[in-house]
Amino acid sequence: MSAKIRSGDDVIVLTGRDRGKIGKVIKIVTCSAKRKAVVSGINVHKKHAKPKAGSSGGIINKELAIDISNIAILDPKYKAPTRVGFKVIDSKKVRFAKVSGEVIG
Repeated sequence: MSAKIRSGDDVIVLTGRDRGKIGKVIKIVTCSAKRKAVVSGINVHKKHAKPKAGSSGGIINKELAIDISNIAILDPKYKAPTRVGFKVIDSKKVRFAKVSGEVIG
């Protein structure tokens, strides 16, 4: 089965503290039937790092994973949240935005 959201996609957050923010998917995390995505600039938390040999300690801002159900792909034409469909073009399976019909990626 092909993934509807992949790394490199532009997405918008639908729910939570960062609702309405737009970011790019950095990484997809799958763990025991739950799919999560790490999105740039979204769900940022502070991590306190101890100083170690070769690096100084301090407070690091880190993006944590957000559930796939809380984000939606941005339509490339209208820049609005959209659902994703699949169709075959020239014997190649591609993703398309259901709002505008534009091919994604």
